[in-house]
Amino acid sequence: MSLAIWALISGAILITMALLGTLLKRLPMSPGIIYLAIGYALGPAGWALMTPDPILYSADLEKMAEFALLISLFAVGLKLGVPLRDKRWYLPLRLAFPSMILTVMLLTAIGVFLLGLPAAAALLLAAILAPTDPVLASDVQVQDSSDRDRLRFGLTAEGGLNDGAAFPVVMLALGLLGLYDFGGGGWRWLAVDVVWAIAGGLGIGGALGVLIGKLVLYLRTRHQEAVGLDEFLALGLIAIAYGVAQLSFASGFLAVFAAGLALQRIKEHSKQNNPSSAAKVTMVLGAERETKLATHSHHAGVYMMDAVQGFNGQLE
Repeated sequence: MSLAIWALISGAILITMALLGTLLKRLPMSPGIIYLAIGYALGPAGWALMTPDPILYSADLEKMAEFALLISLFAVGLKLGVPLRDKRWYLPLRLAFPSMILTVMLLTAIGVFLLGLPAAAALLLAAILAPTDPVLASDVQVQDSSDRDRLRFGLTAEGGLNDGAAFPVVMLALGLLGLYDFGGGGWRWLAVDVVWAIAGGLGIGGALGVLIGKLVLYLRTRHQEAVGLDEFLALGLIAIAYGVAQLSFASGFLAVFAAGLALQRIKEHSKQNNPSSAAKVTMVLGAERETKLATHSHHAGVYMMDAVQGFNGQLE
């Protein structure tokens, strides 16, 4: 397909979704269903305007899927405003780890006994299917960091954790298939792909989120620098957290989730008495006051988070 056709189709889809955005919010369905219908109509089963071969373009599709997932995981982290020591974290932790492992075991049994797959292949399929999709579950997620609903919080946090939690199971299945060396007795898999991948990913992402967030606030409140371009801040933090984690053999997905989670905590350092949206205040005060709001020690944290979360939510 020519670039002109790609541009025409992509532009038409984007404008249509923008025009129908308000209507879709009133419908009892996820926008993902609409995208699915559009793809089916444009694909080989419909008008055949788009015929992407999943084998020929597998590498490109993999990178696109990873990028979309990273954006979603970062957005999930930004939405979770519950303190880390709060008991509400017990629910997503149970869902993301013991419950998901149980799901993997049941799916593996189905693959072996009902589909006739080899045990290792069934385990790989189960590890792929077990994690829930944070993008498609966006309609039941918390809408902002002030949402404290236990069920929505549990589903949102679990969606951010389970992709990283499923990764060790994928590597185990690949090792059993002979496609990955997990060391004698599985020591390398346990030490690197389980313990370090999870702990390292969360630690690296959390540290980078705190470091970059505090650095931006320091430059803004003390020197009135680094104001604006919050979109670059979001994309840059996603990229650097993923890159550092992957190069360190940790989970890049968990690192991006933890980076969003840590960056969200930066606004807690704001001394603002009324936690109203800084973006709304900006609309009233105008462009000149926008800079003052972004650099004010009472409002800088909330302002930065509103800008980053608004951009990342739309990008997701």
